[in-house]
Amino acid sequence: QVQLVEFGGGLVQPGGSLRLSCVFYGSSFSFYYMGWYRQAPGKQRELLARITDGGGSTIYVDSVKGRFTISRDNLKNTVYLQMNSLQSEDTAVYYCHADHMQTRQAYWGQGTQVTVSS
Repeated sequence: QVQLVEFGGGLVQPGGSLRLSCVFYGSSFSFYYMGWYRQAPGKQRELLARITDGGGSTIYVDSVKGRFTISRDNLKNTVYLQMNSLQSEDTAVYYCHADHMQTRQAYWGQGTQVTVSS
């Protein structure tokens, strides 16, 4: 069984930065592709960034390219999302996602709220 726990959300002013962390509780973290999603009120959940098992490849949605960076530490079973130049439109609940590279078994974290406001 896998559990994902996100940390690092909060209130930040426009132009500010936050780093989200997601700790993977379970086995075989290095066999999972990891992603960050977000869901704003009244909107669908959207993929922001994804990173492969070894961290060698990443993808980003256009709206966060150049501002957000996904990374992982396979020794700490943790994936990160560094968010810079935050804007009010980035206000949402941010979710961590894991899917096994072979079985495609997938898991979600509980979400962490990010609010960008002055």
